[in-house]
Amino acid sequence: MVRRPVAWVVAVVLLAEAVLIAALNWFLGVVVDRQDMSLAGLDPDVMATSSKVGGVVFGLYFALCALVAVLVAVRDRAPAGLGRVLLISAAVVHGLLGAFTWGLVGWTAFLFMVAVLGLIVLLLMTYDRTGGPESPAAGDGVPGRDEGPAARPEPGAAPAGAGAPVSRTDEPQDGDEEPQDSVPAQITVPATTTP
Repeated sequence: MVRRPVAWVVAVVLLAEAVLIAALNWFLGVVVDRQDMSLAGLDPDVMATSSKVGGVVFGLYFALCALVAVLVAVRDRAPAGLGRVLLISAAVVHGLLGAFTWGLVGWTAFLFMVAVLGLIVLLLMTYDRTGGPESPAAGDGVPGRDEGPAARPEPGAAPAGAGAPVSRTDEPQDGDEEPQDSVPAQITVPATTTP
């Protein structure tokens, strides 16, 4: 099964990215603070503090996304609720960062961002919505799976003959995954009235 390794890889990549982003922003904040640099008249202390705070916030964000990926790997279930929203937002962030890094950093950073984006999307897509086990494929020997509604015998069905109920094959039957309508599933063939 390919689902768990993908979740573990996403968790490791996001955790490494969290540490690197936090460390890089902290380093930039220290550099700005020690060099006493200013950009368009901004206060250097404010720039240094905002760089450090931004690094910590983004580091915690990616660490939380990595925690969601770890929980997905451990539980072997699809992320739900806030975890799903976090992973989707991380995918969007990586898409935007990939677009920015193409022009600012280069194609290698762009490829890394696209690879992480692909891993997150793969993690989200490999788990089904219900979180249950995968349904067996057609032709796997499970009785009743390959036949349509007409091939399954109805419980307590009378033998076919005059006046016997006839099953509709074009209408959904009980147990089908399609929505049911208010029309009864069986119709009765009218008996002849001529003597």
